[in-house]
Amino acid sequence: MLLESNLPGLDLIRRGKVRDVYAVGADKLLIVATDRISAFDVILGSPIPGKGRVLTQISLFWFDFLKDIVPNHLISANVDEYPAELQRHRAQLEGRSMYVHRANMIDVECVARGYISGSGWKEYKTTQSICGIALPAGLRESDRLPAPIFTPATKAQTGHDENISFETAAAAIGLDLATKLRSLTLKIYDRAAAYAETRGIILADTKFEFGFVNGELLLGDEVLTPDSSRFWPRASYAPGGPQPSYDKQYVRDYLETLTWDKRPPGPVLPDEVVRRTGEKYNEAYRVLTGRSL
Repeated sequence: MLLESNLPGLDLIRRGKVRDVYAVGADKLLIVATDRISAFDVILGSPIPGKGRVLTQISLFWFDFLKDIVPNHLISANVDEYPAELQRHRAQLEGRSMYVHRANMIDVECVARGYISGSGWKEYKTTQSICGIALPAGLRESDRLPAPIFTPATKAQTGHDENISFETAAAAIGLDLATKLRSLTLKIYDRAAAYAETRGIILADTKFEFGFVNGELLLGDEVLTPDSSRFWPRASYAPGGPQPSYDKQYVRDYLETLTWDKRPPGPVLPDEVVRRTGEKYNEAYRVLTGRSL
């Protein structure tokens, strides 16, 4: 279990909700996925053993799967191929780290939704729209949308990400780039959702992050993991309410039973919730990839 990495001699530039990021020279990064878990944008008081390995291995699977659609920031996830100064930290890095190009990241979360759930469902109930996109009346929670939609959000290092309209995103990053990101996000979603269907999984929604390296647009961060996506078992899908899920919705549902105000510090999770959450992450990897960790 790794609650936070400790890599003496390396320059820690960010400790995020889950990942610790180190600078390696001027243009490379080392990303270490810890076993921290966040919900409602707050780091919780209990890690999920092995979670960082699952997140890393799922991202690696998808980076390879999607490489013909969009290049990504990955250089290697094999510690043997890392620079020598990183290899001495092998015990902390094996299976849960990526050595990547340092990208100039775009300050917009690129969200694709094929089903109505989460913050999208809450917004729809009030406005019959999501991020300014008008939707048909009478949709139920977890219904499939007529077509997948692009619903960007602001990126928050602390606090909550905020859904924004396409127009707001375009004003921030430029219409041409926003249009390209919308097209690319939906193309990736369509490819991933179609594959997930073959594995008996519904990809309800997901978010991507993109950046530039030497002028080239790349897919970065994590990709299609249980932390960034809603995965539902096809066999139990029944619109009209929340769905059983391979993602951390199980943790969110537990937290909703508490009187916690969703502000730091995050509560400690019961052992059973920690155990079941770990099982869900590992099951997500096994079902999606057909492999076991």
